[in-house]
Amino acid sequence: MKNILQPLAMVLAPTALVLALTPAASAQAEALRGKVVVDGSSTVYPITEAAAAAFRKEFPNVNVTVAVSGTGGGFKRFAIGETDISDASRPIKGKEFKKCAENGVSFIELPVALDGLSIVLNPNNDWVKQLTVDQLKAIYLEDGKARKWSDLNPEWPNETIKVYSPGTDSGTFDYFKEVVAGKTGSFRPDMSVSEDDNVLVTGVSGDKYAIGYFGASYYFENKDKIRAAAIVNPKTGKAVMPTPENVISGAYAPLSRPLFIYVNEKSLRRPAMRKFVEFYMENAGTFAKKVQYVPMSPKVAETAKSFLKKRRTGTVFVMAEMHEGGPVYSKREQPLDKAYQEANLLDTK
Repeated sequence: MKNILQPLAMVLAPTALVLALTPAASAQAEALRGKVVVDGSSTVYPITEAAAAAFRKEFPNVNVTVAVSGTGGGFKRFAIGETDISDASRPIKGKEFKKCAENGVSFIELPVALDGLSIVLNPNNDWVKQLTVDQLKAIYLEDGKARKWSDLNPEWPNETIKVYSPGTDSGTFDYFKEVVAGKTGSFRPDMSVSEDDNVLVTGVSGDKYAIGYFGASYYFENKDKIRAAAIVNPKTGKAVMPTPENVISGAYAPLSRPLFIYVNEKSLRRPAMRKFVEFYMENAGTFAKKVQYVPMSPKVAETAKSFLKKRRTGTVFVMAEMHEGGPVYSKREQPLDKAYQEANLLDTK
């Protein structure tokens, strides 16, 4: 789970986004009233709360509430029309899309930032320069074979690997588990687990033989205490660091991921809701930087704004094939820059 307190402290202070308003504009801002209900990913929470904090300053009579029930929990509420916006640290799944369609919830899929899960080590670890996904499996899986560093490489220390992980309620945990363990694998039960990234940083920085992981934003903030291992891209065979450039290009694979908000189209009929989403997307890159995430590429950012302006509903990450018993949904396996285009949209309508 992301440490949400430190990044939010950066946005609760007066922000340059909130400009001095003319008397007429100020009166209009005061007149805008209503509420916006957001729930979902703890990873996306800092960005959305940054947007909400800045928006509240300009439109004080709009009540924007941002809850954290995880990506899956957020989609459960969103699919039955309980929320206006669902924060998501992964694209919507076929079963969630189907639930939205069954309940008449049409939505706009909007990427807001990029994140790269960083595998972090103690700065005194001078033997690990890079790791493969298979090595991560050996370390983290219950049936993995690496309990000492020498199990991975006989030239490495014959010392026990101290393993740290975000808590199981975290979207970060879910994503890492999907990459490393897949649908059937399970993590080792002796991990040191915490929902507070500060605890993970303290643990890894205090033990020469430790390893941990969390979002790139928190790695960027703590480079003086920990270091990151390069991860070998399974497709290219190249070891890649979680730099913003590598996250944007997709070279940092398979641990790069886009972050989203899903917007209920019907909710956009309300002026307060429409104003908030427009404000969010216009400044998404700024909010992403403020809370130490990677902004979207200009191409994706402009496409997202176009989708919102034109009310282009649906998802680019689910495909449907018609069968005798009805549609069968599958996941589109493409990076965001290639997948996120109007021709790929599958609508709930």
